[in-house]
Amino acid sequence: MENPIQFVQWLRSVAPYIHAFRGKTFVVAFPGELVTAGALPVLAQDVSLLHALGIKVVIVHGSRPQVEEQLALRNLKAHYHNGLRITDAAAMECVKEAAGELRLDIEAAFSQGLPNTPMAHAAIRIISGNFVTARPLGVIDGVDLEFTGVARKIAYETIHPILSAGALVLLSPLGFSPTGEAFNLTMEDVAVAAATALHADKLIFVSETPLMTDAEGRDVRELTAAQANALLKTGQLPADTAFYLQACVKASRGGVPRVHIVPFEMDGSALLEIFTHDGVGTMVSTENLETLREATIEDVGGILKLIEPLEADGTLVKRGRELIEREIDYFSVIEHDGVIFGCAALYPFPAEKMAEMACLTVNPEVQSQGDGERILKHMENRARAAGFSKLFVLTTRTAHWFLKRGFVHATVDDLPKDRQHMYNWQRKSLVLIKQL
Repeated sequence: MENPIQFVQWLRSVAPYIHAFRGKTFVVAFPGELVTAGALPVLAQDVSLLHALGIKVVIVHGSRPQVEEQLALRNLKAHYHNGLRITDAAAMECVKEAAGELRLDIEAAFSQGLPNTPMAHAAIRIISGNFVTARPLGVIDGVDLEFTGVARKIAYETIHPILSAGALVLLSPLGFSPTGEAFNLTMEDVAVAAATALHADKLIFVSETPLMTDAEGRDVRELTAAQANALLKTGQLPADTAFYLQACVKASRGGVPRVHIVPFEMDGSALLEIFTHDGVGTMVSTENLETLREATIEDVGGILKLIEPLEADGTLVKRGRELIEREIDYFSVIEHDGVIFGCAALYPFPAEKMAEMACLTVNPEVQSQGDGERILKHMENRARAAGFSKLFVLTTRTAHWFLKRGFVHATVDDLPKDRQHMYNWQRKSLVLIKQL
């Protein structure tokens, strides 16, 4: 291995996500264009990795280019209204043909198991069936869409036991009515209906669209459902991107906490989106994902994992779990999508109206994004609210960072009396004070 240290650091960095996602339900949806592009085997490997990590996965596939191909073979012309296919009886036969062929291709992709490949020893079972109940869309603007339908119900009571038994569930863009008719559905509609009915933790669209950008050309990485809806109203997005984003908003409003759009052109995009802080696509959430708040006892494990490397190299004074548990009320944390990326503690010295900020730590992955400064401002506000007039820190390696933010050099004699008695003369930490 060329760089074993980098590998170990990477593996440690994804551990919090692995712990957070084990036992959760993800819906992974992709268009027929992904299969046409030859990306199905790689996606199958990535989904099998999610499965191996204990994540329950439902797969939803699209079939538009495959249906177009079947129509062309029969010398039939495709008809659309407002972006939706008008599915007559002949087109419906093409839809069934395409869905059946794709289902077999997907099952074959998940049957890979050659030695020295990512799916060696995987033995994944994938189950499909009549899990989607649908109804016809009917007549819209005077146009009869015939066998084009919309999902009405997902058989979640049947799907949940299948997932719990360790199998994957595959949903095609087809639904069935109580009268025995089949209807052509959109992949996005089935995916949203499935994620909502199953109370999925994530819905991931592995799409043919590039990363979303705003009017100024800046990457759009995170949006709340309200922000996404406002962006849609501007009308600036390409039609395909807008269609995906509409589905994201609908899923978010249906109770799906996180909905992602990632480009399949990037190798491993789904994994990068799930297991890295910034991801590679656009995420729509029911609320702002990053919160800066006072810590609770449930945060102790995350704080320990964050500060342990700095304790090991001597940057921070070593603290045990019991000490952090006792002092948890002094801590504040920055949390992003359930993972703690920064923390600090505020120790009061009321007699001198001073407070010490200690253990200021930000995950190395995000140190250039201003989280350290946000935590500092938060702790200053906590100190002011508690009636303190001065904030001080003791540091051996980051004095310059604090000096740039208004702290000035001081001496041990300037510290509160009780803190002077606890000063560690072996570490010889610099004393910096800021007037609040």
